[in-house]
Amino acid sequence: MTCVICKQGKTQNGTATVTLEREGTILVIKAVPARVCTICGEEYVDEGVAEELLHHAEEAQRAGIQIDIRTYAAA
Repeated sequence: MTCVICKQGKTQNGTATVTLEREGTILVIKAVPARVCTICGEEYVDEGVAEELLHHAEEAQRAGIQIDIRTYAAA
């Protein structure tokens, strides 16, 4: 896939660190599978992975967690 940001780089498999903030909760998830641009470093997360991340953020917010740092683990 060609990067939509720099329009020159190609993406390759890699990982990303994703930070989500929701109603006072900050969730940082490391080692998230992603496609990463070889030129500008823009990261693209698949829709299924994004849904999982949002679900984790909602759970953390409901539990009253203010800050949490996790490593990605596929469901």
